Amino acid sequence: MTADRVDPGPSERAAVAALADEFLKSLREWITIPSISTDPAHHGDVAASARWLADALRADGWPEVAVWDHGPALPAVYACWPADDPAAPTVLVYGHHDVQPVDPPEAWEHPPFAGVVVGEELFGRGASDDKGQVAMQMLGVRAHLAATGARAPAVTLKFFVEGEEESGSPHLADLLDRHAADLACDLVVFTDTPLHARDAPTVNTGQRGVLGAEVTFTGGASDVHSGRVGGGVPNPATALARLVAALHDDDGRVRLPGFYADVAEPTAAERADYAALPFDEADWLAANAGGARAVAGEAGWSTLERVWVRPTAEVNGISGGYTGPGLKTIVPREASVKLSFRLVPNQVPAAVADGLREFVAAHTPDGITARVALRGDGTPPYAVDVAHPAAVAVHVAVSEAFGQRARYSRTGGSGPAAVLHATLGVPVVYLGATLPDDRIHAPNERVVLPLLLRGAEAAARLWRSLPERLS
Repeated sequence: MTADRVDPGPSERAAVAALADEFLKSLREWITIPSISTDPAHHGDVAASARWLADALRADGWPEVAVWDHGPALPAVYACWPADDPAAPTVLVYGHHDVQPVDPPEAWEHPPFAGVVVGEELFGRGASDDKGQVAMQMLGVRAHLAATGARAPAVTLKFFVEGEEESGSPHLADLLDRHAADLACDLVVFTDTPLHARDAPTVNTGQRGVLGAEVTFTGGASDVHSGRVGGGVPNPATALARLVAALHDDDGRVRLPGFYADVAEPTAAERADYAALPFDEADWLAANAGGARAVAGEAGWSTLERVWVRPTAEVNGISGGYTGPGLKTIVPREASVKLSFRLVPNQVPAAVADGLREFVAAHTPDGITARVALRGDGTPPYAVDVAHPAAVAVHVAVSEAFGQRARYSRTGGSGPAAVLHATLGVPVVYLGATLPDDRIHAPNERVVLPLLLRGAEAAARLWRSLPERLS
């Protein structure tokens, strides 16, 4: 056995294989429910999806299952399966059962809510994000019991599957507070996360946070003639363009005051793993970057590091003045820019907001009034210490399931891991088995079924090992 090869052992793998056909049939059925949380017309489907999941958990033998449908949150599902040993650790598995809209429907090669299997791939909205991964965790529990011959899991397991993640989890904090006693645990396993590639299994260790804002520059009381007045008064659009141009220095670093003061860099071991992962720049640009023709970003960091572990400032949209057909020669009254900042540990959204206000004030010329509007409080970043026993246990379980040493990765997007960590007061680790090119949130979402089965095997191995790791 080489340093990169791992002997998986037979029991959990055999248990997963024996349950695979039933697993696929069940997941395809769940995908047929169009649980689109962002569309009020589908809120009844979100409720139907929650009922389906609750029934499936009961059929699997979970002794305590509940649908939390008391509003204003869309229905969430909770389940608990106590370990026989009262001293065993308690682990909460987090996921979500709501899905994104399917627009544009004509771009789908298969019906989005049919659960079509083509070869080793299952197509349908939610196949990857996140019904497939929740079902993977359910299969992992069944495989764990089959492999150990036990009547209860080695750890007390709790499932918390919300119905609003695709809507930004607006009521998550309230659910966590309202059900604090039910959700009390020693560890959270976050299952909405991908691998790096089919042949490069990874363990995610964190997510970036995000803060959204809109900056508006206002000049006079109305648009004015650019011939009669232009050159004699400040132009809000020109001033805003200068502000946007000043957001980054020549090395791609964000110029907000104090922006990097609290940034925590990844460990040397994590950076070494990032560098060792297979990465083809041209393929990445075509598959993940919308056909962009070049990479760019902060100097001194690789592309993967730029999108995983470095903070950013991005312009999401600019508007101002006349944008219709033809030409209208004016000095516009107003111009605005929408911005988003991706944050990394240990950045705090409120501190970044303060830096933005200071930056805007320093770049607002005389005669212009500036307004900074934040889009909510922002989502904090989160990363787990890779040396934490639970993180080590996940790393070993994934390595065993995939038959090779897993490497570390991060997720550039944002999610509720930081909220779960802060509210429940416990570490959050990640265990997922989807791919970055599964086209989540886009037409033709799919999941690779053999990867889900390996993910279920990893979960089964994790439940067996955690009592000793966390003792």
